[in-house]
Amino acid sequence: MTKPISGSCLCGAVRFEILGKLESFFLCHCRRCRKDTGSAHAANLFSTTATLEWLSGHDLIRTFRLPDTRHQKSFCTDCGSALPYADADSGLLVVPAGSLDDPIDIRPNAHICGDSRAEWDHDLEDVPVLAGLPGA
Repeated sequence: MTKPISGSCLCGAVRFEILGKLESFFLCHCRRCRKDTGSAHAANLFSTTATLEWLSGHDLIRTFRLPDTRHQKSFCTDCGSALPYADADSGLLVVPAGSLDDPIDIRPNAHICGDSRAEWDHDLEDVPVLAGLPGA
């Protein structure tokens, strides 16, 4: 039996466990994922067999679905953190990688929607890496 993977929102009000295997991990660069993360890409894990168990804060979870699309996002209404959701249409469990508290043994399978990549999201290995905040 696989050990549950724990996760939570930033404020800690919502807590959950993923039971089962996470099958794939994609970094999506589409415009919608960039908009809903405010970043270069979304980092989401997917499973057709794992289950999601809410441990606390279930009443704080909201899901936004972009009309006429399959694009959706669940989040904590207190802190705004992205949270997992089970997509009824596809049968997929979608888990934002940053919402997990436990380490995972899967690495990203691929960058997807690369044609939609932000114009500044190239050659980032040349950008300096700081151990902490700038000036700290």
